[in-house]
Amino acid sequence: MKLITRIFGAIEIEDDKIITFPKGIIGFPDMTLFALMHDKDKDSNAIRWLQSLDDPVFAMPVMDPLYVKPDFNPGVSEEVIQDLLPMADEDMLVLVTVTVPQDLTKMTVNLKGPIIINSDSRVAAQVIIDDDDYPVKYPIYDYLQKQKEQAGK
Repeated sequence: MKLITRIFGAIEIEDDKIITFPKGIIGFPDMTLFALMHDKDKDSNAIRWLQSLDDPVFAMPVMDPLYVKPDFNPGVSEEVIQDLLPMADEDMLVLVTVTVPQDLTKMTVNLKGPIIINSDSRVAAQVIIDDDDYPVKYPIYDYLQKQKEQAGK
């Protein structure tokens, strides 16, 4: 599949890289086809992009929640991820959306609505975590700065 995107320009996505969200994502139920991309020009793979194949202008920054919250381990019922089953533990990829405002010090991730991808079947779902320990706006700027400093040592 070929498309022209806002962030990555003209790209070609191979069929085996397409991720299907049968129920869409929160706020965008009609967007069901995505590809997981990373910016080769950036020196960090911490932030990747879920690029919509339904609307090439739409791409959402995402990251592994363990990168900023090492104890992230919410309970999710099988009922919520029914479309992804069967799924082996090693095939589960969990991502959270990143909000990057103009003031980078206010950067957050949404721990309340993680995205779970079955990397074997390439089927995904965004779920809502019913746990107050996981906020919608979890600040990450200071944590990312510490990670950057430690990597530089």
